[in-house]
Amino acid sequence: MPVRPTVRFTVLFALTALASTSLAACGSGSGSDPDTVKVSFKQSTDNSIKVMDTYLGDIKKQFEKANPGKKVELVPIKAPDSEYYTKLQQMLRSPKTAPDLVYEDTFLINSDITSGYLKPLDDYLADWKDWDQFIDTAKAAAKGEDGKTYGVPDGTDTRGLWFSKDVFAKAGLPADWQPKTWDEVLDAARTIKEKVPGVTPINVYTGKPAGEAATMQGFEMLLYGTGDGGADPLYDKGSKKWITAGQGFKDSLAFVETVYKEKLGPEVSDALDPNFGTKVRGELLPQGKLGIALDGSWLPQDWLEGSGHEWPEWSKELGLAAMPTQNGQAPGRVSMSGGWTWAIPAKAGNPDLAFEFVKTMQTKANAQKWYIANSGIAVREDVADDPAYVAAQPGIKFFTDLVADTHYRPAYPAYPKVSVAIQEAMEGVTTGDKSVAEAARDYDEALKEATDNQVVSK
Repeated sequence: MPVRPTVRFTVLFALTALASTSLAACGSGSGSDPDTVKVSFKQSTDNSIKVMDTYLGDIKKQFEKANPGKKVELVPIKAPDSEYYTKLQQMLRSPKTAPDLVYEDTFLINSDITSGYLKPLDDYLADWKDWDQFIDTAKAAAKGEDGKTYGVPDGTDTRGLWFSKDVFAKAGLPADWQPKTWDEVLDAARTIKEKVPGVTPINVYTGKPAGEAATMQGFEMLLYGTGDGGADPLYDKGSKKWITAGQGFKDSLAFVETVYKEKLGPEVSDALDPNFGTKVRGELLPQGKLGIALDGSWLPQDWLEGSGHEWPEWSKELGLAAMPTQNGQAPGRVSMSGGWTWAIPAKAGNPDLAFEFVKTMQTKANAQKWYIANSGIAVREDVADDPAYVAAQPGIKFFTDLVADTHYRPAYPAYPKVSVAIQEAMEGVTTGDKSVAEAARDYDEALKEATDNQVVSK
C-alpha cells in the first residue's frame, strides 16, 4: 500500500531544515490537549489523490461521534517517501512534536523501535479481541527483536508485472502474456522498443531518489528470483549476518544495467526523479506510454472514482503477469510483500486515546473499506474470507494469490542502511558510472559499514 517505500539514513540530518517545515504543523506537542488525538500520516504528493485523507476523515467523524468531547487532529506529511521518513523521525524525537499515532512502513519499524521512538502495544492488544483476526505474518512484521509488538498492520501488498494490452497489440505480443524467465521479460521490452516508438518499454525503479521503491519493487523482485527460492539471499538467519554480493546479486544488477544501457527503460533523468512513481501511475500507464511496469498491487487506488485520475477502463486495458524467477526455476514466480502499520510514539501525549482510534479504524467494516479503497491485500482473516472483498475490485484475486510465493524483507534494524547500499549499487549501473563488478564491490564495503561488519559470503 503505497509504498510505499523510503529512507536514506545518511541524509536524515541533512534534511533537518526541510523537516522543520512539517514540525511547525504539530503546534505545541501532542500532549497539549488531553482530549485531542493527533494522527500523522503520509499524504500523496499528487494533489488529486485523496484516498488516505478521505478514509481518515471518515474515521475521524466516526470516532468523534462515538466519543463525545474527544477530537481528532489529522497531521498530514506531504512528501516523497524518503522525505516522509525523515520528517516523521524528526517529529518522533521530542514530546513537543510527537503525534499520538503515526503511519509506519514495516521496513523501518525495527529501526525506529531500536531508536526508542515507538511504544510497545502488547498491553493494549491483550485486551483487544479483534487482534486474533490478524494473520501471523502481518503480526510478525510489526514485532521487534525484543518480541514485543509495536504496530497494528493495516494491510499488505504484493508485486508483479503490469502491461499495456494496447502497446502489446501494436508490438505483436500476446494479450495473455505470462513470461517464464527474465530473458522473456527483456525480449518483450526489446520488441516494444523496436515496434512501438515513443513508448517506454519497461520501468524498473532504481537509484537513491526512488528510495525503497527501487530496493523492493526493483532489485529485490530480481534478487529473490535467483537461486532456488529457498534461503534468503540478503540475510543469513543461521549466522545472523548479512550476505555479501554473490552471483544472484550481480545478475540482478546486470538486469538493471541492461534495462538502462539498452534504453529499454525511462530516461535516466526521469528514473532518478523522486516523483517518477507518481508519473508512472498518473500519466504513463493511463496514457499508454509505458509497456511494462514492475510495480505493486496498490496501483488501482490512483484510478478509482474520486481519485482525480479516474480510469475505470484500467482492468480492460492493462494485463497482469507474475514476475518470473531468473531461469524459470521453482516456484516459477516471485513477489515481495511489505505493508504499513499504525504505531504509537514513545513520546505521545495521549497513547490510550490513540489506540482507541486504532480500534475504530480496525473494525471489520472499516478495515475492509480501507483495503478496497487503497487496493490493499487484507491481513484480517474475516475480511479475506468475505466474498464482497474478493469481488470488490479487479486484480485483488491475482495479487492475493501471489502471497503463496511472496517474500518479506529482513526487517532488522540495519535493513534501512542496507537498502540504501542497494540503491547506490543500482544507481551506479543505471547511470553507467560503475560496472556490475564495481557496484557489487562497493556494495560489499557499504554493507560492512552498515552492519558493523556482520557479513558472510555465500
